[in-house]
Amino acid sequence: MSTDVLICGSIAFDTIAVFEGRFRDHILADSIKSLSVSFFAPSLRKEYGGCAGNIAYSLKLLGGRPVPVGTVGQDADDYLQRLRDLDIDTRLVRVLPDTYTAQCHIITDQENNQIASFHPGAMLRSAENDLSGNAACWAIVSPDSKDGMFSHAERLRAAGIPFIFDLGQAMPLFDGGDLRRMLAMASILTANDYEASVIEERTGRSVQELAAGLQAVVVTRGGEGASLFVGDGRTDIPAPPVERVVDPTGCGDAHRAGLLYGLAHGWSLRDACCLANVMGGFKIAHRGPQNHSPSRDEIAAALQTHYGIDAGLLA
Repeated sequence: MSTDVLICGSIAFDTIAVFEGRFRDHILADSIKSLSVSFFAPSLRKEYGGCAGNIAYSLKLLGGRPVPVGTVGQDADDYLQRLRDLDIDTRLVRVLPDTYTAQCHIITDQENNQIASFHPGAMLRSAENDLSGNAACWAIVSPDSKDGMFSHAERLRAAGIPFIFDLGQAMPLFDGGDLRRMLAMASILTANDYEASVIEERTGRSVQELAAGLQAVVVTRGGEGASLFVGDGRTDIPAPPVERVVDPTGCGDAHRAGLLYGLAHGWSLRDACCLANVMGGFKIAHRGPQNHSPSRDEIAAALQTHYGIDAGLLA
């Protein structure tokens, strides 16, 4: 049986500039109707990002077999080469030469306020990327264009491949009917605690009720860890202590990678969630979504130390 995991979602660049002042000193309330400001930002970094790219990166750290499913533009050569250098299979990354890769431009001030713009680019045409005919043991449908998310979900269901539905940043695009339609196809729902509350409100069903119709619901709670809902039961899994808190960007994606690795290798749902927590903990200690690089031995040791899980599972 294939151990490939299809990672459906966005592939994007994040360009982050740092303004060494405070926005509130330059954006004045009485002049907001005619806003024209410029900020000198001497610090700049470009990060590889997007949910599919981030999840694939962390899953590969674990020794998994991620196959990202996404659309990129004419400017993606370096990203594609990075994936290949990491030995990540790029056969389902489609290049659309008449577009740019999705990208977010962010400027942040010394108080961690942000001004951002997002260009979806090639992501808007993700539905054109047909994953049919590719075997996999598990998949995830993570934030992407709405049409793309539904197209991938329908193709996965037709192929009999179980998948995680991760609403994430696509939350504004999905109303109650959309969510019910997606959950009717998915095997597992993942969400952070805020997203879970929105899903409950829009579907009119509690997380526990949603879990009754799925294999599981996993709700992440930041520094408190995660809650696993299976049937009418709930298991709270505390987060391990972390070395330092530097940047939460991409922690959810690292968490999904741990969960997917466990599912792909037949772990219990609880153990898979423990691994997910460990991966989120390693990620938060590094700036950017793809700059953490724990060894498998370090990951296995953390699993053993914090959850008593046999390190041999990652051997």
